Amino acid sequence: MTEEESPGTLRRAYRTVTPGYKPRPNTEMNSLGWAMFLVMIALLVPLLPFAVAVWAVAKLLDYLAGRNGGTTE
Repeated sequence: MTEEESPGTLRRAYRTVTPGYKPRPNTEMNSLGWAMFLVMIALLVPLLPFAVAVWAVAKLLDYLAGRNGGTTE
């Protein structure tokens, strides 16, 4: 391998049309994310008692099925 073929430091800089990236806080997306989170919480919290009731009924049915032997033959 010759010196020109080996990887090394960049010998030629490429010009670009796009400006360089300057990092900044993305407040617009943060606000949108928080708004979506609050809407989801507002929608899901009222449904929580129903979810707990379904879970409790499922656990009760599992308990009763195990108590009777759990056979379905």
